[in-house]
Amino acid sequence: MEQSQSPYYTRTAQWLHWIMAIIFIVAYAIGFYSGNFLSYEVDGSFKGSVITLHKNIATVIIFLVIIRIFWRYTHPVPKLPDSMSPMMKSFAHMGHLALYFMLLALPITGCLFSWSAGHPAPVLYLFEIPRLVEANDDLLYIVKPLHIYLSWAAGLLLIGHILAALKHHFIDKDNVLRSMTRQGK
Repeated sequence: MEQSQSPYYTRTAQWLHWIMAIIFIVAYAIGFYSGNFLSYEVDGSFKGSVITLHKNIATVIIFLVIIRIFWRYTHPVPKLPDSMSPMMKSFAHMGHLALYFMLLALPITGCLFSWSAGHPAPVLYLFEIPRLVEANDDLLYIVKPLHIYLSWAAGLLLIGHILAALKHHFIDKDNVLRSMTRQGK
């Protein structure tokens, strides 16, 4: 992927970034809430409704991340600041790859979790992703904890991503955060 001479991401890349960030954070919060604070024994139908909401929102990420990856690799990205060391630039690239991996792995393991438990994987209450597996306790035993562990790792990556952006903006005073929020004149 080539780097752009422009200090800004394209407007499309910016919109995809922020829309996906909002969807991810909302889906994450709902999933965290339903997984840690609701119980089927106490409030089963409410928990089921909350999990259904989580799935309807989170599955959208599968479609958006495919569009975003295509966009990213067909449009140059802004050059990282010269003040960053080669090692820090490598960490930045690895961090972005890890985020893209999580944006794919979480909804995929979520769908597998849902299907292996015998439930659908709905998208925005409009349609369901076709089932690729039938109910399967052996698969459920693997994908349920995998989805949960990946969600914790994704949460940590997200916090790191936000902290890095804030560090660039407030401490380094470079253009990294602005490259995702502004356009040139």
